[in-house]
Amino acid sequence: MKTFRNILIIAIPLIIFSTLFLISLFSKRVTPNPPGTVGNTAGNLNNKGLFCEDEGVVYFANAYDSNTLYSMNPDETNVKKLSNAQVSSINAAGNFLYYYQASSAATNSFSSLFRINGLYRSKKNGKSAVCLKRVPVPSLSLADNTVFYQSYNNKTGTSLCRIDIDKKNYEVIEEYIINPAAVYNGMIYFGGTQKDHYLYGLNTQTNAISTIYNGNVYNPIVWGDYVYYMDISSDYRLCRYSLSTQTAEILSQDRLDFFNVTGDWIYYQKSHPSEPALKRIRIDGSGEEIVATGVYENINATSAYVYFNAFDAPTPVYHTPVNGPVSVTTFAPAVED
Repeated sequence: MKTFRNILIIAIPLIIFSTLFLISLFSKRVTPNPPGTVGNTAGNLNNKGLFCEDEGVVYFANAYDSNTLYSMNPDETNVKKLSNAQVSSINAAGNFLYYYQASSAATNSFSSLFRINGLYRSKKNGKSAVCLKRVPVPSLSLADNTVFYQSYNNKTGTSLCRIDIDKKNYEVIEEYIINPAAVYNGMIYFGGTQKDHYLYGLNTQTNAISTIYNGNVYNPIVWGDYVYYMDISSDYRLCRYSLSTQTAEILSQDRLDFFNVTGDWIYYQKSHPSEPALKRIRIDGSGEEIVATGVYENINATSAYVYFNAFDAPTPVYHTPVNGPVSVTTFAPAVED
């Protein structure tokens, strides 16, 4: 009996330790995403990726709180602060968020000794943040189980890199500027930045690059069968290219600064010396109307609202319903009490 008691004394702590170890191991496991996973829309990512909707939750950089990470419902109820991370290029899939962290609102004299900017993965509640790469990241996107991102350093400039969501298989793809925002059907569509501005496609599995369209393309967004883009050769007017018929058409004669495609609408900033305005048209180019007069930027969209702010003035943030009549009001729920 004494021997049995001694065995229990030894065995019970071992069982407890093993159980806690397994719980810790599985809690840190990064579950793979299903094929076809995309972390955010190209339109949002081309506009700094300040809003991202996934599985009925909107994750956003709250401009009223130093762009720290928040969440809310698409109808703007249940606003929560998730962390002190100051974020952009937000992507979401599975159990995790992926974003660029520029700094932290919690930085103090001790922590400021260490660089905290970089490419991060965290749980969707903002906890358990892991730095995947500690580098300046102008933009990033999630495709399946890989994060494609621009990496900048003073020696080589901006390169396109990739790293798996479990922090493995880091690779430099190309040592020149490639915008990874437009992920669609296993391809990243981007405008050339070397000898021409053609539309190119990068295979997300093989890294092979192919020419899609011999146009002059800037900030492409794939939406359905079409690639929407700003035509560099024609004063940045809005055009679209059909992937099936391989034909291009002009949607607006306005010169654009920024644009986003969402639902049945394209929201864009008209660049004009005396009549600038945020406007919208339907995805076929019809129904043009003014959303707000003036110069605006950071056009981000969720399933319910389009968000934007005046150029070089992060607050106030404005919004209007994605569909239905234009009704611009201040995005009030995110304002701190």
